[in-house]
Amino acid sequence: MLRMLLAALTLVSTIAVAGPKVQFETNLGAFTVELAQDKAPLTVANFLKYVEDGSYVGTQFHRVIPNFMAQGGGFDKDMKSVATYSPVRNEAANGLKNNTATIAMARTNNPHSATRQFFINFVDNNFLDYDQRPPGYAVFGKVTQGFEVIQAMGKKPTHTVGRYRDVPVEPIIITKATLLK
Repeated sequence: MLRMLLAALTLVSTIAVAGPKVQFETNLGAFTVELAQDKAPLTVANFLKYVEDGSYVGTQFHRVIPNFMAQGGGFDKDMKSVATYSPVRNEAANGLKNNTATIAMARTNNPHSATRQFFINFVDNNFLDYDQRPPGYAVFGKVTQGFEVIQAMGKKPTHTVGRYRDVPVEPIIITKATLLK
């Protein structure tokens, strides 16, 4: 009896509890990300503030590098930066890896400078992980639906706009961001 109880508890502890999900609609199509609230609670809470206040709507994926990543959330369609909340502490040491289809926080050289910009990995970019390059880039979820939309971003031509490189010629705009219940 004790052995069965221990086996049941072990099974329950290995089942992943689904985190919050956010659906993004863009002019290329929709995709959904599932957030790892248990591994990156500060990052997820920060990200959800921008979803809930509606300020991701109208921003674009402003940096798209094939076979690397697509970065967005920080600039409007005219490449003007948008307002941010205070930066969050870097949670890159959470064990999550910058693997294909994961979403992570963009930041400056200051490890604790992430605010609203995020990127989605087209491929495994493990050189961005905490264990490969401390302080690393904090992964906080993954694309669970619509990854083909993200992949399509990587096929769009890019150019330089002012001091910004790898900007899609035709802006890829977030038209809606919804926290799914």
